[in-house]
Amino acid sequence: MKNFIKNYAMSLVLLSSIIVGGILGLVLGPDAKVLEPFGQIFLNLIFTLIVPLVFFSVTSSIANMGGMGRLGKIMLSIVLVFAATAILSALLSMASVYIINPTKGMNEQALENILQASEEDISEDAKKLSLPMQLVKTVTVGDFSELFTKSNMLQLIVISIICGIAIAMAKERANIVKDFINACSVIMMNMIKIIMYYAPFGLACYFASMIGQLGRQILEGYLKVFLLYLALTIIYYFLFFTIYAYVAGGKQGIKAYWKNAIAPAVTALATCSSAASIPVNLEAAKKIGIPNDIAETVIPLGVNTHKDGSVIGGVLKIVFLFGLFGKDFNNLPMFFSILAVSLLVGAVMGAIPGGGMIGEMLILSVYGFPPAALPVIVVIGTIIDAPATLLNSSGNTVCAMLVARFVDGKDWLKAKNKS
Repeated sequence: MKNFIKNYAMSLVLLSSIIVGGILGLVLGPDAKVLEPFGQIFLNLIFTLIVPLVFFSVTSSIANMGGMGRLGKIMLSIVLVFAATAILSALLSMASVYIINPTKGMNEQALENILQASEEDISEDAKKLSLPMQLVKTVTVGDFSELFTKSNMLQLIVISIICGIAIAMAKERANIVKDFINACSVIMMNMIKIIMYYAPFGLACYFASMIGQLGRQILEGYLKVFLLYLALTIIYYFLFFTIYAYVAGGKQGIKAYWKNAIAPAVTALATCSSAASIPVNLEAAKKIGIPNDIAETVIPLGVNTHKDGSVIGGVLKIVFLFGLFGKDFNNLPMFFSILAVSLLVGAVMGAIPGGGMIGEMLILSVYGFPPAALPVIVVIGTIIDAPATLLNSSGNTVCAMLVARFVDGKDWLKAKNKS
């Protein structure tokens, strides 16, 4: 019992807090928005530390690698694992939409009202979206100061990787810099631990506000999409993640993953933010036994480039618009087109609540839908935000296990536990 309390106390507290928040949201309805500032305080504290946390953790993990050979092996494994799991998630969602048409029974009057909605909320940058330039913006920024924002996380990670490699190349001449970065990484994690004492109250308030406002969003025309996504979430989370954990570490891998899955899952569901879940995922990875250099590279990098939940959502959004505008997707070329675009949508979507605007505008741009169609898929993005974040965030931890399997061999978990 003592071990149970020690292992699950924080997870149970967090879980209880979002249950309480959910009940408050249902009872108060839209009035629950009054609680949002208390939840936003927690998110702001987390987001304030995300940029330095990611920079120091990624740079430190790469700078401390034994050699460039290991870094190359880790990066290659990351690419293969991220690509494989994203493709599997896309195929799962593609199979589902061929079985269930999410546009059947859509409330036509609701659709007409949505299509007539104002475009004032569409950002100027999103309107000017072009695929080549968006790819450039996805990995680079035009000025060093632009790195210091959570909106450019992937670009920050790219620079962090380059910085870590540069420190490793300098060897003993850069020891003073390496020690400084290592110390900063530890300090940042300790700051996160301090902030997490406020998490139960903050998450309860944020979740109450979200549920209270979300209730109005689930209109008749979107209910089937939401239920379909929920079913896919359950299948992918419990079945596919279990398979991934088994491939990574056998039965021991399954046990290790699910023993430490609650806290990251609760944080993801409550905040709807993969970025806010980074510290909790790193802690879970440490408890699982994933090597630090792998966890601290895979998890921050995965926040922006590996989002299986967003890939599944991307497929549903595309097919939803195809059905509404009478476009046919029942052919092989369109199948591969939707598959490719959904993978790209997953890569460019932001790692913060409501960060899917760029991905949604990308869908409109690629397939030529009118800008007025944006609110249609914005509503879908809103109602699937919580389960999508769950898959995005928790998927990074199990992918770190897979990377550890390919980098350190099939007995990596046994060796880690013995040490």
